[in-house]
This record gives sequence, C-alpha cells and structure tokens, in this order.
Amino acid sequence: MPEFDWRSPDSFKSLENAEITHIAWEGLRMNVDYQRDYEAMIANSPDGEVTDEFRRRWGICFRP
Repeated sequence: MPEFDWRSPDSFKSLENAEITHIAWEGLRMNVDYQRDYEAMIANSPDGEVTDEFRRRWGICFRP
C-alpha cells in the first residue's frame, strides 16, 4: 500500500480534477456520526428511504 504524505503537494495531484461533490461525499461518508445516523435511519425506515430530516441534517441533496 503506498504511503500517503499529507504534507506533500504530490499526494494531492489526483484531486486536481476531482468534482467537489465527490470530495465532499468522501468526507461525509467517512464521518462516524454520519455513519451512525445513517444506520439508525435505515433501521427505522420500513422502505429504506432517506428521510427529509436526514437530508437536512447532513446537507444532502438528491437529484431525481
């Protein structure tokens, strides 16, 4: 596994052309509080739908 040096500009070259939404999603996806909230929401949702409250809390917008 390659070592990641967060201090090196070369470590971030792959992000130069990344979409901001993809970067934001990765940050959110790794957030422990988000993971906990998501698991709780899915466990309490009979149809597995994401609730409006969850979307507002985490600032998530889903396009149709």
